Amino acid sequence: MNKTLKWAFLASSLSLAPLAVSADTADGESLIGKSWEDITAMARGGEVNWFLWGGSDNINQYVSEYIGGILKEDYDIKLNRVGLSDTVEAVNIVLGEKESGVMDKGSVDMIWINGENFRTMKQGGLAYCGYTDTLPNNKLVNWDNPAIANDFGVPVDGCEVPWSKAQFAFAYDTARTETPPRSIGELIDWAKANPGKFTYPAPPDFNGSVFVRHVFYHAAGGVDNLLGDFDQAKFDEVAEKTWAILNDLEPSLWREGKTYPTSIAAMEQLYANSEVDLTFNYEPAGVGLNIENGVFPPTTQGYGLTDGTIGNTNYTIIPFNSPNKAAALVLQNVLLSGEAQLQKALPDVWGTKAAIEVSRTSDDIQAKFAAIKTHPNVAPAAELAKAALPELQASWISAIEKGWIENVGN
Repeated sequence: MNKTLKWAFLASSLSLAPLAVSADTADGESLIGKSWEDITAMARGGEVNWFLWGGSDNINQYVSEYIGGILKEDYDIKLNRVGLSDTVEAVNIVLGEKESGVMDKGSVDMIWINGENFRTMKQGGLAYCGYTDTLPNNKLVNWDNPAIANDFGVPVDGCEVPWSKAQFAFAYDTARTETPPRSIGELIDWAKANPGKFTYPAPPDFNGSVFVRHVFYHAAGGVDNLLGDFDQAKFDEVAEKTWAILNDLEPSLWREGKTYPTSIAAMEQLYANSEVDLTFNYEPAGVGLNIENGVFPPTTQGYGLTDGTIGNTNYTIIPFNSPNKAAALVLQNVLLSGEAQLQKALPDVWGTKAAIEVSRTSDDIQAKFAAIKTHPNVAPAAELAKAALPELQASWISAIEKGWIENVGN
């Protein structure tokens, strides 16, 4: 059994009873109760290893240059950005270290995470918890909002910090497609009527997985029939319909569904090359950036679906065995600041939605947020929000991804 499969097996074998990890630094000295001045002093001159999805140049630039610059200039902390193709890679590292007895000198200080990966870390005792009130900028977070306090149905419980909000959206080229499909049902019919002009990344790619969940919602007759704890009988019923829909669709996909893009970047390149006529992303603002960067044709237009698209909050988490917890706390606090949230909301930087309550920031920051002008070809956030669909609990998502691989991907 190779290492990746081994740690994936370990993840699926973890006890489902939540395990809290004491908020101690690697050397056993508690950070809880210390002043923020003491924590920043402990972090000064150190480094922090942040593992995160590395498939977006603009996000990578924002993290390395803007956030990394603040850490270096204000705190003399070196930020090491470690790019991933899938978040589970970092989770597997922490799992492997715990199995090997590495309890205080791990190689991962922070992970960009959400959903099933958070569930794995929390339930496996891999998360550093109970420290969020220590962060000065925690006051900007609305923990009374269930969409913030719960990550894919799993209570956060002080084990991670929100970073951004996202909502799925589609895009098409108005020069090539006169009327795009406006619902999942229409999309299925459209793909069959336009063979070879649609595809999606193979799960467990994040964007490919969320597309499959949209089809799952469609097969279930709406997400309301799926909310709550995992129900095996209900899953089996809806999954059978979903796999039938996707297998029936497969011959109409790009390359007759004999192969799938391995990432959202690969799919966007197919769209840019006019090999497929539709694309999508969990980050709608990417349409504007790709147009401005000359990747997408300027006639590209983002849009939502009449039956809604899935939205969620994503977070950062500190592993239990991080040796640089003080520096990781400083990094999280910087990410939560009004200034940093504003910077990544700018259309030419990232264009993502803030995870904080903007109304709790300074008047100056609020005014700058209000003055942001989104790219005209990006699907309006307010419009998407009117038909936002919730994420399922993480156990549903794991089962859907596994089911797709076994029943469609193979």
